[in-house]
Amino acid sequence: MNYIIIKKYISKLTKQNIIDYTKKENLNLTNKEIDIIYYYIKNKSNYFLEGHHQEILNELKNKLSLPTYKKIEELYQLYKNKI
Repeated sequence: MNYIIIKKYISKLTKQNIIDYTKKENLNLTNKEIDIIYYYIKNKSNYFLEGHHQEILNELKNKLSLPTYKKIEELYQLYKNKI
């Protein structure tokens, strides 16, 4: 059930949604980081949801700034039981 809801949300997600969320969370992302996060959400979410969390997180760790990565890791820990 959660998988269907998540996939439906992802299909409607825009870069602006990411920007709005990061502003709400007081995160300052570069345009490149926004592009990377958007790409991973849109193109790697199935792989992530199939249980390959650590592989995706490792890839992101090498592509994002440390504060951005730490926030993603924090959010993953917060929501992983809901996936």
